[in-house]
Amino acid sequence: MRSTADTPSRGATPGRAAIESDASFPLARRFPALRSLPRARLGAFPSPVVRIAGVGARGGLWVKRDDLNAPSLGGNKVRALELLLGEVQPGDEVLTIGGEGSTHVLATAVFGRALGARVTAIRWRHEMNPAAHAVAARAAAVCDRVYTTASAPAALALALLTRVRHAPRWVPAGGSSALGVLGHANAALELADQIARGELPQPSRVVVPLGSGGTAAGLALGFAIAGLDIVVVGARVAPRLVANRGHVLALARAGRRLIAALERAAHGTRARPVIPRVDPRRVQVAHDAYGGAYGRPAPAAREAAARIERAAGLRLDDTYSAKALAVALALDLAGEGDTLFWLTFDPRTLDGTGLSYG
Repeated sequence: MRSTADTPSRGATPGRAAIESDASFPLARRFPALRSLPRARLGAFPSPVVRIAGVGARGGLWVKRDDLNAPSLGGNKVRALELLLGEVQPGDEVLTIGGEGSTHVLATAVFGRALGARVTAIRWRHEMNPAAHAVAARAAAVCDRVYTTASAPAALALALLTRVRHAPRWVPAGGSSALGVLGHANAALELADQIARGELPQPSRVVVPLGSGGTAAGLALGFAIAGLDIVVVGARVAPRLVANRGHVLALARAGRRLIAALERAAHGTRARPVIPRVDPRRVQVAHDAYGGAYGRPAPAAREAAARIERAAGLRLDDTYSAKALAVALALDLAGEGDTLFWLTFDPRTLDGTGLSYG
């Protein structure tokens, strides 16, 4: 069975190349064996960091604008998909899974189609908000096939059956696998470079939405590798069963093991690179961000989203980013040091602009 999940340019048209000597993948500077990983060139990096006045404490809130990291559809999912789709060829079948309003499903469809693949999505129903409906509609329009089930277990069962029968290239929910984690660890190294260049002070904490856990895990691993004392705070947007600290730490360990395996394969016992472990104290989960159901808006989140739209014209979604922003603002007001809000949602999703794939 073929799988891109755990095996090892700017511009609108994706390309394919190994990571080799690419300045946009600083993780490979630390671990040269990663240069051989296949990579689909989907994003434009680094994404900018800005400070938005009128939002947050101490003169404004720092924001990592990952909504701007790809010309066709930005967001955190681009980073994992560059690796997860690295071996996809025209005509391949790609299968993924997620909630009906999953931005991961949409991103996989957009970029899988851009690489010439046929994309099948298996989704489950959940409580929806207007942004989730827009995401779901866009994904349905881009996917070659969409199956919607009544529950997550039913979707998982159908995905397993489809994988057995058709052997597609499998992209797990949220892109959260050992390989996907490396894309987000690279993002942490990207931020470390921006800090070193003086583009922002080292934040005390970085806040991201916490669903399948890959983004939080990768950032925590990357900050450990960079030697940065930064706490990753996941604003929980999904049920505790999947969105929890233990799962984040397990994904970070899986990413670390994959780096070690690639280095051993490339250099044998001659090279045993030191790969720092994630300090569990530097991973926290804000459970109060959860609105009681995946996709259910939260009042504090909507108020936070309105504040940043008034201040900077940024549009957030109710499922993910608005909840993370509400947590970031609360922590920034109450805590010492700077807070960085990692903006993972591209608002072009809501009106359909920028979603070309051909």
